[in-house]
Amino acid sequence: MKYLIVSLVISLFGLNAAFAQKFWHTSTGKIDFFSKTPVEDIEAKSKSAGAIINTETGALAFKVPIKSFRFPNSLMEEHFNENYLESEKYPNGTFTGQIEPLVDFKTPGIYPVKAKGKLNIHGVEVERELTGTMTVSADKTATLVSELDVPLADHKIERPSLVLVKIAEKIAVKTEFVLKPKE
Repeated sequence: MKYLIVSLVISLFGLNAAFAQKFWHTSTGKIDFFSKTPVEDIEAKSKSAGAIINTETGALAFKVPIKSFRFPNSLMEEHFNENYLESEKYPNGTFTGQIEPLVDFKTPGIYPVKAKGKLNIHGVEVERELTGTMTVSADKTATLVSELDVPLADHKIERPSLVLVKIAEKIAVKTEFVLKPKE
């Protein structure tokens, strides 16, 4: 009976370790965006994005609370949340997709990757492809960095005529997720 219990405990811990190696995650991912026009540059940063990757399938998902973006001044932040992204109505931006090619999380290195999937901003889901790199370190961290341009019209984000020249039609978005095995 003792042998059976010890075997069961060992197998459970083995399964738990396998589970931890399968999913890598973070809750402190960074997402920055930048709007460049001849009149004004606008940038904002969030350090509150959550992300998870299934290392066996390449499935990727991330979510950022819209209200977590910080701007150089509070008036920009207020207009962003109330007038453009309507963060009370649409509190999160999300992406769900697939990383290609699969990355070997056991072998340190820098891997070029693409993630094809669906980006949901302002309640509108659009097919997108993110390009970037996955850097796997020997210390059991993996850093996923990507860039993409997001056309505001694709997500039904309106630019009022009064500020048309101050906000770009396409916003440059950069992400950085430092992932660790889920415990």
